[in-house]
Amino acid sequence: MLEWLKQPGFLGTHATIGADLSQTMAALFTTLFVIGWFQAKHRRGNHHHWLMLGGMIAMLGFFTSYYLFRQLGVLAVEGKEGFGGSQQLYDHVFIPLLTFHIILVVIGLVMAVYMIVLGFRAQALAAGTRILKDALLQTSWAKIGTIFGVMTAVVLLLFASRVVTSGFSTRKLMVYLGLLLLLAIVFALEMAIQRIWPNGEQRHRALGRFTMIIYCTLFVTGSVTYTMLYILYPGKIG
Repeated sequence: MLEWLKQPGFLGTHATIGADLSQTMAALFTTLFVIGWFQAKHRRGNHHHWLMLGGMIAMLGFFTSYYLFRQLGVLAVEGKEGFGGSQQLYDHVFIPLLTFHIILVVIGLVMAVYMIVLGFRAQALAAGTRILKDALLQTSWAKIGTIFGVMTAVVLLLFASRVVTSGFSTRKLMVYLGLLLLLAIVFALEMAIQRIWPNGEQRHRALGRFTMIIYCTLFVTGSVTYTMLYILYPGKIG
């Protein structure tokens, strides 16, 4: 599978199949989010719910396996030799842009998990239509601790099952620890944010706008990075 993803891509550039697949899926997810955003603006709660939920779950599944398990993505397999521009352009433009993009990826994954949970907590059904509840929405550290404890146990059981079937590796351990860290960040974020926006409807709308900005910026930075690496300044790809 890894060797197949490193073969020449299908978009007609100097990219690998893996890079083309990543760019295509990023475009698909961003399109789903933008459509879902407009559905929310027109008060179509059911359409918004399923577009956002489906898009975020698919995004989490794809990018978690793609970036964490296979360690692919822009420059992940090509390295410095994959960039054909000057050293100055590489140091002062490409690497800062790539670093910013990776930071946005991490923030985007955190917000995806957070917004999925918040979406279910903040919604209500009125005559079969999903609406946001204009009410206090808060939780306690005790409840957070209980939920996180159960999730930790589940993650550790999954890790143990993988060790039994395919053996132990530090890479696998880091992936599962990274998942637990992501969950911990989401829970800590909830405890901090609920003090700023105690009202569930206000919180969902404010963070929804923030998340959309992150995802659109993520797509733009990823597209610029892809263009620089595989169209404008292609180098020697492994």
